[in-house]
Amino acid sequence: MKNYDYHSVIISDVHLGTRDCKAEEVIEFLKATRCKKLILNGDIVDGWALRGGGKWLPLHTKFVRTVLKKMEKQGTEVIYLRGNHDDILERFLPICFGGLQIVDEYVHETPNGDYLVVHGDGFDSVTTNSKWVAVAGAKGYELLLGVNRLYNRWRAIRGKEYYSLSKRVKEKVKSAVSFVDRYEDQLKELAVVRGCKGIICGHIHTPADKSLDNGVHYLNSGDWVESLTAIVEKVPGEFELVEHRDFMSRGETGESLKELEGDFVEAEPLERKVSTVAA
Repeated sequence: MKNYDYHSVIISDVHLGTRDCKAEEVIEFLKATRCKKLILNGDIVDGWALRGGGKWLPLHTKFVRTVLKKMEKQGTEVIYLRGNHDDILERFLPICFGGLQIVDEYVHETPNGDYLVVHGDGFDSVTTNSKWVAVAGAKGYELLLGVNRLYNRWRAIRGKEYYSLSKRVKEKVKSAVSFVDRYEDQLKELAVVRGCKGIICGHIHTPADKSLDNGVHYLNSGDWVESLTAIVEKVPGEFELVEHRDFMSRGETGESLKELEGDFVEAEPLERKVSTVAA
């Protein structure tokens, strides 16, 4: 019987295929967590970005290989929930390949009660009713992240720490704050209807761990673009929202890093392979 440091680990919104995806950091985090169950809660691959000119980098391939290695070497069960940016998966759901399940939603059982796991885009009226507006909004978000990169290069030169412009904008704009509140309320109602103690989601890139009305435990795993956060469950039913830098400073890697050493050879960029074949 295998020993695990964590019963489950939950991440969402990695957005592989985008320039601002923090693939290196999320790989480091995954290598440091030996878990029985890994829940990938949507928007892991950003199909919208890839269709619009995004690039799939060797580090993005390494992320996929890290997950596969956790399945192979650590016996980790992987639950992948489709998001709106990887909605191409919806036509194939549900799928089960050995230790990998790809589903639309998932019920995570704990001794304290069930938690419903959904990506959460179904409760975003813009995403569900006006996809073209959502795509335009994603492009605007990419532009803001581009400005954020330039601003933080300037801050680094001056010896200042990283600062998230887009996060600050979301905190200050009243409509954004109101949207988050409505989003949480709708997910709370879903949990009540389903008879679940709590709900775990992603989508809005706003990490959270709070108790809502009716005693519903609301958890949002955040993202790996800006917040670099995840949810860990050390003991069944006891969840903790963790941030990458703080988590890694704990030094709780155990045997996980050793087991996942000797990664696959880095893949060449897709563009280089294509040009080689053409030659």
